[in-house]
Amino acid sequence: MNQYTPPKVWTWNKENGGAFASINRPIAGPTHDRELPVGKHPLQLYSQGTPNGVKVTIMLEELLALGHKGAEYDAWLIRINDGDQFGSGFVEVNPNSKIPALMDRSGPKPIRVFESGSILVHLAEKFGEFLPTEQPARAETLSWLFWQMGSAPYLGGGFGHFYTYAPEKIEYAIDRFAMETKRQMDVLDRRLAESEYLGGDAYTIADIAVWPWYGGLAKGRMYNDAGEFLSVTEYRHVQRWADAIDARPAVQRGRMVNRIFGEPAMQLHERHDASDFDTKTQDKLAAE
Repeated sequence: MNQYTPPKVWTWNKENGGAFASINRPIAGPTHDRELPVGKHPLQLYSQGTPNGVKVTIMLEELLALGHKGAEYDAWLIRINDGDQFGSGFVEVNPNSKIPALMDRSGPKPIRVFESGSILVHLAEKFGEFLPTEQPARAETLSWLFWQMGSAPYLGGGFGHFYTYAPEKIEYAIDRFAMETKRQMDVLDRRLAESEYLGGDAYTIADIAVWPWYGGLAKGRMYNDAGEFLSVTEYRHVQRWADAIDARPAVQRGRMVNRIFGEPAMQLHERHDASDFDTKTQDKLAAE
């Protein structure tokens, strides 16, 4: 095993980050000038169909399913592997250069909202849905929402990176983050053994935030064979919960938006109208 001794002062003198080396850098700000497009709806979403992006498209589709016409949205594709998130327009919406980013143009002055948890809270409060107003359900929901914000980096940037994307397999790193990921799955399994949903009896933004990451892992959709590696079938309460959310039509639609991988019929690169799900998925466009 190669031994590495850190220098007294770290300098950026080589690519780092494995599969994401071309877009990783130690500074913020834009790399190029590029204005963001603006569509016809009150809500403008700039995103990609990663777990963090899917949280927001699921939320919007759930709101539309409840009849909230003000939740109509344009979803513009930000290709993160191409560095679209470093364009000047995107950085103006999210100075952290991460998807998803939302511009709410429904009022007299546009409101920028970034970080997926913040977007979910913004939409929940705007439309009065999926976030309880009474205690203790509200506190429980927000606690699980912020649990996801703090925990998922260990699943994604930790386990997922070293198990799938790192240029070499490092036993210590994989063991460290596999252990933490399994601990987190056990946390969820114990909660879901006593409660139908994370916040209580009702489906909330906590479930919408946690499901794309941990539900995806439970159903074997994350990091190639990671589900088998982590023995995810043993978390039977997480499995029950993941299946219930999988079955929701709004969730099925939300998973398709800004998706650029998998079956062409499941990829809707941009969403500007509800009819796009029937006419503008990649399989339909390829057949034209």
